[in-house]
Amino acid sequence: MSVDVQDATTRYLMYGVLPGWFVPGLADWAMHRRTRIEETAGTRESLIHCLMMTEVGVPIALTLVCEVNPLLLAVQLGSTAAHEATALWDVRTAVRSGREVKPVEQHIHSFLETLPFAALASLMCLHPKQVRSLLRGGRGDRTAWRLVPRRHPLPRSYLAGIAVGVAAFVALPYAEELLRCVRVSWGRRRGRGAAPDSAPSEPL
Repeated sequence: MSVDVQDATTRYLMYGVLPGWFVPGLADWAMHRRTRIEETAGTRESLIHCLMMTEVGVPIALTLVCEVNPLLLAVQLGSTAAHEATALWDVRTAVRSGREVKPVEQHIHSFLETLPFAALASLMCLHPKQVRSLLRGGRGDRTAWRLVPRRHPLPRSYLAGIAVGVAAFVALPYAEELLRCVRVSWGRRRGRGAAPDSAPSEPL
């Protein structure tokens, strides 16, 4: 791979794919709020959303601070497959709960499901030697199955910007969603366990 192509692909990952994940993620949260997730699938679906964010977030965090090697690629592959399976579980949960998954939301999901594959494919193109090492089971590479800090760390300003983006566009909105769902669920439980406001009095 030429230096120009390698640099372009790296910039595509750093400034295109990764920040691009924030927009559909926030849009999906808005659709959940608009269709009142707390009144339908509630806490269960919101926890599934947290699981999917973890499945995407952990390999991203590792890629930002560690060298790409067979272990990291294996984590990426496993997380991508798990994310796809969880996405199917998420939609099934929403539909069975009665929450309307509108066409716009389904279109947003298509972006959220495609971005991990796009990132993984680009990463594998950037590191063909590590892909071949993974296919060989890491034989001959003493660090193949260890997490190794980046020899050339990414700029701190970039890492800080990504952290702020994750907090503002992902963590805070979905924390608000989960809190809203828990509050409604807790309110329903208290309502079912409360005594009636007025009970017929016994005759004297």
